[in-house]
This record gives sequence, C-alpha cells and structure tokens, in this order.
Amino acid sequence: MTDVSGAPADVLHTLFHSDQGGHEQVVLCQDRASGLRAVIALHSTALGPALGGTRFYPYATEAEAVADALNLARGMSYKNAMAGLDHGGGKAVIIGDPDVIKTEELLLAYGRFVASLGGRYVTACDVGTYVADMDVVARACRWTTGRSPENGGAGDSSVLTAFGVYQGMRASAQHLWGDPSLRDRTVGVAGVGKVGHHLVEHLLAEGARVVITDVRQEAVQRIADKHPSVGVVADTERLIGLDGLDVYAPCALGGALNDDSVPVLTAKIVCGAANNQLAHPGVEKDLADRGILYAPDYVVNAGGVIQVADELHGFDFDRCKAKAAKIFDTTLAIFARAKADGIPPAAAADRIAEQRMHEAGRTQGR
Repeated sequence: MTDVSGAPADVLHTLFHSDQGGHEQVVLCQDRASGLRAVIALHSTALGPALGGTRFYPYATEAEAVADALNLARGMSYKNAMAGLDHGGGKAVIIGDPDVIKTEELLLAYGRFVASLGGRYVTACDVGTYVADMDVVARACRWTTGRSPENGGAGDSSVLTAFGVYQGMRASAQHLWGDPSLRDRTVGVAGVGKVGHHLVEHLLAEGARVVITDVRQEAVQRIADKHPSVGVVADTERLIGLDGLDVYAPCALGGALNDDSVPVLTAKIVCGAANNQLAHPGVEKDLADRGILYAPDYVVNAGGVIQVADELHGFDFDRCKAKAAKIFDTTLAIFARAKADGIPPAAAADRIAEQRMHEAGRTQGR
C-alpha cells in the first residue's frame, strides 16, 4: 500500500484520481466550542461497515492529518479483509495534543460526528485514545467499540494485538528457519507501550532474548524493573544495527522501514505491531533483495481489530483469541503466495486482500 502525503491539493488528487485513493468518503469535523478538529476517512465498505480506530495526535498541519487518515483508513480495509472480517476500512484522526486538549466535551462532540454517519463507520481506540475515552464517545454514538467491560465492551485490545504479532513472528520463524520456536532467538522490540510490552511478555515466556528501546523512559523502565534480563539500547538506530539480531519488531509509529534503516538492519525477520511500516513503495523489494523476511504489518497486527469487531456481537475472549491464533496460518499462506508469484510478501498480502474486496464489491453490484 502506498502512502499519501503532501499539500492539500496533493491529498485531493490522491483521493479522486490516484490508485492510492479510491476512498468512499472523507468527513472534516469541527466543533469550536470544545476545540474539536477531526477527520473521518472511509476507504471501503465493500465487506461491511468501515471499522478502525481514532488517533489523537498533534499533527503539524491539517494536510498531514488528512493524509494520515487516508493512509490509515486504506490500511484498515486491507487489514480487515485479511483478518476475514465482514468490515471495510475506516479511520479517524483528532488533531491536537491529547494531554492538552482532550476533554469530555470534545469526545462527546466527536461521538456525535461518528453517529451522524449512521453506522457506516465503527470507531475504536488508537494512538492517543483509550478505553475510558471510548466509554465517553459511546455516550453519544452507538457505533463505538473498545469500551470497558463495565460499559459492555471488551476492554483493552492491545492484548490480542500483541498475541497476533507473536503468532505472525512464529510463522515467520517457521517459514525462514523451519521451526516456529523463538527460543534463544534475539528479538529487538522498538516501542514497548500499549502493545509492545505485551509482546515482550510472550517472547520471554518462550525463552527468547529480548532487547528493547522506546522514546519514553518510563515505558522502558517498566519492562526493566520487571524483567532485568531484558536488554536496553538508547534508540532504534542502535537496535536495528545490533550484531546477532534475529527479529526486529517495530511497535511504535509508522515509517520504520525506510531508505536509512533497511540497509543497516541486521535482523532476518521484520514482524511488528506498528501500522504503515513501509515508508514508501519499493521498500518491500529492498527488504527482499537483502534477504529479510517481512511479515506485512496489517496482517500480523490484526488481533486488536478482531477483538473490537467481536464486541459488536457480544464479546467472547476465547472466541477472539482462537481467531487471532489463525494469524499464524494466514501469515504462512502469504509467504507461500509470495514465493509462488515471485513477489515480496507485502505485495502478496495486498493481492489477497484486494481480491476479497473486489469479489465482495462485485457481488454487491459495485
């Protein structure tokens, strides 16, 4: 999937004219009383109502926020398709620093905008939003997931997101080394926040050697205090260049795989929770040319969306975990398709997802 970026004119061109567009609807939301400025992007509803989280982030410009919403919404279409869900892809971004401007009034105003779409978009948590926030949004909008168990929700979706990434990592090991075990493998985790710290627990339980980094010292300290055996490095640049690194798990923001990082990456597998890891088209080929196996991000990090989708039908954790465990098989199938077609895994995943969306759209007469 190709990212979009640039000035407003570039965003509009992408939306209406380019292969990277094709979005069905983009809604610009403003509530001056609360300070809300938000973008809701619906990429596709071919498979069902668009489902995707709400990101709360201090974007430098409104154009950057729109571009991010478009990218993320498109990514959700592919993620939901590969997860086998009856949902299309959508995403919302709220512009601003959540530590400064997030209020109950703002979240309620946002909920009213989501409600105005009449069920075409179902929202959930993302960067900068949490279960408690979704509880507030749900007061104004029935199409809200990621709520607390006390309010009829499934709670924190990062647990199953991490579990799914772990399954994708095991599948990658199976494909590359003939054994899914990560015991005695060295795994570098960049970003040990909501998802990353759960992933670390899975890896340690299996006997992997884990090295971490995070821009937030408190996140690193939480892991170090609990698990003194975990290695710590100052930044991602040092992490990706470590001698003996077997697996690199980017679990922070997107763009981790770029022209600077790929040439110096020492790991043989990349499998992490971050969205939009490929900074631009062609990075997937650069990885393949270096013999690095890339597990497509939107495939392996689908555990969370599997959980929030299930919440709409009466949440059952065991049912969700069983679905998330299938990420192992899905990842192996992508690697097999990539080998058969002679293309990188990212391209293979795109083909499979696009085929499902196309067939659904054709069935519906689109």
